[in-house]
Amino acid sequence: QVQVVESGGGLVQPGDSLRLSCAHSGKYTMAWFRQAPGKEREFVAAINRSGRKYHYADSVKGRFRISRDDRKNMVYLQMNSLKSEDTAVYYCAASNRWDTSSTIGDYDYWGRGTQVTVSP
Repeated sequence: QVQVVESGGGLVQPGDSLRLSCAHSGKYTMAWFRQAPGKEREFVAAINRSGRKYHYADSVKGRFRISRDDRKNMVYLQMNSLKSEDTAVYYCAASNRWDTSSTIGDYDYWGRGTQVTVSP
């Protein structure tokens, strides 16, 4: 059974940095999505199976960085210059596709999420 488990969320101040981690159990294209209260889940970042292709939402481009360590079966989301609008539950997702995708339906396995709150 495929497992996807997020960790690393917390309460930070605007301008701070935070790194989310995601443990998974195979070789997948991986992504991060987020869902703020009262809003739909939205794409944040993705990295393909080879780790050579990345895809970011415009709202986080230049501030967030996705990476993977396949020796450890881990994916990371480094979040810098955090803003209050980044507050959300962040979900890690795994896809059997080779290429990145920003579409929720293209991801086969999901974690339960980790809360990130950015507040003064």
